[in-house]
Amino acid sequence: MSHNTFGQLFRVTTWGESHGPALGCVVDGCPPGIRFSLADIQRDLDRRRPGKSRFVTQRQEPDQVRILSGVVSEGDGETLVTTGTPVSMLIENVDQRSKDYGEIANQYRPGHADYAYDVKYGVRDFRGGGRSSARETAARVAAGALARLVVPGVTVRGALVSIGVEDIDRANWDWGFVDDADNPFFTPDPASVPRFEAYLDGLRKSGNSIGAVIEIVAEGAPAGLGAPIYAKLDQDIASNLMSINAVKGVEIGEGFNSARLTGVDNADEMRMGNDGKPFFLSNHAGGIVGGISTGQDIVARFAVKPTSSITTPRRSVDKFGKDVDVVTKGRHDPCVGIRAVPIGEAMVACALADHYLRHRAQTGKG
Repeated sequence: MSHNTFGQLFRVTTWGESHGPALGCVVDGCPPGIRFSLADIQRDLDRRRPGKSRFVTQRQEPDQVRILSGVVSEGDGETLVTTGTPVSMLIENVDQRSKDYGEIANQYRPGHADYAYDVKYGVRDFRGGGRSSARETAARVAAGALARLVVPGVTVRGALVSIGVEDIDRANWDWGFVDDADNPFFTPDPASVPRFEAYLDGLRKSGNSIGAVIEIVAEGAPAGLGAPIYAKLDQDIASNLMSINAVKGVEIGEGFNSARLTGVDNADEMRMGNDGKPFFLSNHAGGIVGGISTGQDIVARFAVKPTSSITTPRRSVDKFGKDVDVVTKGRHDPCVGIRAVPIGEAMVACALADHYLRHRAQTGKG
């Protein structure tokens, strides 16, 4: 299977399967001299890891990261410094239950990649989906934690803004609440928590699942990242987000809503500031115009489909050409979009790191 690498200068290759002994990533092109601690990487992995509430899979994975190469210790026992060589990170799988998938070894689960993988490769890993499992994204989060440190002054944050038909109230938006211990949804709206809880409890008990929309905001990105034609910043952000398991749509700024706006309403007007620099009066473009960042907040949203692994029987076929009804046993997220928030942050951070290094190489700025 090819195409396990993304990025041009900040290049990330992920490896491993859901039910293999381990998974991980190799980050090639990370600049030398970046100082960080293992806790900087672990913090993001802890936000993504399973088993933290009844609304996500109960698979118990500690997701403890090990760094195998590309760093040296500064001597205080905590600080690591990148050397400019490939940074290899490993995360062991410790709570696989492959027996849960024995009954579907020859069946194609509707909504899953089972059939498509079999058609393309002639073989598939039925144990949790192998590479198509969301388990693979742990490696991306590890790479994204390192990417966050590449671009000076940039903060990448994400929040879940809707689950199914239930939306947040943007008037209640509180970034400080997103990672609150009493918030299992990464929602920025405290009032949405009881509504989301009731909604998901009902779906979970009925053997069903639901999708979600996540919004990612990158603050402090410099103007000038990207290129006008085939290396647009929004193009690569969209590509990175679209590569996340179960993502079916991406939009930048107003996105699809921009088709409903007039030119007068959609234009991000500008004025000169007291510091001699222009500033924008709105941000419908999501911080990117003509494929190049403007210095405004970069705003991207992505839609995650409902979890395909559900206990409600669904009609399908098996590899022998027989009609079957498929019930997926095991431990699965009733809304896989919840844990997609730190994954989306990681993929945007990787795109920004890559474009920052490209911009610096081409212009000498940065």
